[in-house]
Amino acid sequence: SNMELNQIYFWTATINKWIRLLEIESYKNIILDSLEFLSVNKYLKIYAFVIMPNHIHFIIENLKLNGKEMPDVSFLKYTAHQFKKQIKSNADYNLNLFYVNSKNKNYEFWQRDALAIELRTIDFIKQKLKYIHTNPIQDKWQLCNEPIEYKYSSAYFYETNQKNYSFLNDIYDQI
Repeated sequence: SNMELNQIYFWTATINKWIRLLEIESYKNIILDSLEFLSVNKYLKIYAFVIMPNHIHFIIENLKLNGKEMPDVSFLKYTAHQFKKQIKSNADYNLNLFYVNSKNKNYEFWQRDALAIELRTIDFIKQKLKYIHTNPIQDKWQLCNEPIEYKYSSAYFYETNQKNYSFLNDIYDQI
């Protein structure tokens, strides 16, 4: 992890080889379950998110170590483990697509270059929030017509002030 505790970051992680694993709802739910766990146990504060077909963007704050590791690292490890379990039990994806010939593991679900950018100013935060929430409506994706319509993001929460995900925190309460 290239993040410090108690700092707010814009964070992006991408599925290995840009494979669209997250088009399938059950894989999106693995991500949501992990966020819920890390939030309830006060490891991670989640301010904004979007789950795209092959990548995720979060605005998050690591609150405390989970054992010896940062919560963002726990998130990547746990979700990868669950992805593998899900594929093995459901055969709803080709596991071989994720095969890597590596000493410590045979499959890699997340690319190694998760990107963290510290959010220091209100303008930067607003810019990244907008970027996250408009991701699904971009021409490349066309997942919906309006950000608020996309189920797997925090857009609805910020537009309506209604918590559709219990783990969400309003970033404007922080700044």
